[in-house]
Amino acid sequence: MAQGATTPHERQAHYWVPAPMPWPIMGSIALFLMALGAVFVFNSLRAGWVSLAAGSMLLLYMMFRWFGDVIRESEGGRYGRWEDVSFRWGMSWFIFSEVMFFAAFFGALFYVRVLSVPDLASITHREMLWPGFEGHWPSAGPAFEEKFTPMAAWGIPAINTLLLLSSGVTVTIAHWALKENRRGMLNLFLLLTILLGVVFLGLQVYEYGHAYAELNLKLSTGAYGSTFFMLTGFHGFHVTVGVIMLTVILLRCLAGHFRPDHHFAFEGVAWYWHFVDVVWLGLFVFVYWL
Repeated sequence: MAQGATTPHERQAHYWVPAPMPWPIMGSIALFLMALGAVFVFNSLRAGWVSLAAGSMLLLYMMFRWFGDVIRESEGGRYGRWEDVSFRWGMSWFIFSEVMFFAAFFGALFYVRVLSVPDLASITHREMLWPGFEGHWPSAGPAFEEKFTPMAAWGIPAINTLLLLSSGVTVTIAHWALKENRRGMLNLFLLLTILLGVVFLGLQVYEYGHAYAELNLKLSTGAYGSTFFMLTGFHGFHVTVGVIMLTVILLRCLAGHFRPDHHFAFEGVAWYWHFVDVVWLGLFVFVYWL
């Protein structure tokens, strides 16, 4: 590039508006199919698995196409300072919505543990409705008679905590390497972050199998089972999405995308990954440990 020349990002003076695209509505349909399928599965209807599979495939297709469009627009010099600001606000509000999503489930856990179970074990309810029920947590509730074993905190959950905390460190190192334009270190630590996320998911799958086969701990295990699997399951789904996004970012890094001063796609995914880490710390403390 000749001395004094400007890049496409620097030349852009106006906000670029993309053409209408179907990806947002397609993503909404995919999530609806997945939620509908989950409801069917919970009620032992085989059609639920079909709906879950269709929603998952549609979601992956949507992400692949939408990511591709954004990558082409970015590498084509369509994005400048104003688009960067919009992306930052958009990602910030998206993560805020995810915070509220998990806050609802943590709120349900708080209500059950602190208010509902102790109240059902109170003298009035114990004598009139649930004789002999003790309000100790973890509890499936007064109407649940099967024996189950709660998930211990200092086995796989503790290992997974170490894995996610380590992945937060590796993605931070990768970000630093990108800002220093050290591409080899960037690719290495980004790959390590992805591998740590994959190992986390593998251990969570093993944990679920152990819970069902040996602890008699299931989604249908009353208040404890439903809150345990809903919180950890949705977190696992978010880790899966994060691993997919990190993989896309790694492929872009290998292709030579991003500059030390222009790489919000990397930053946005790093924000999301740190959010996933923080949520897991809350899960480990309030679901597994206390």
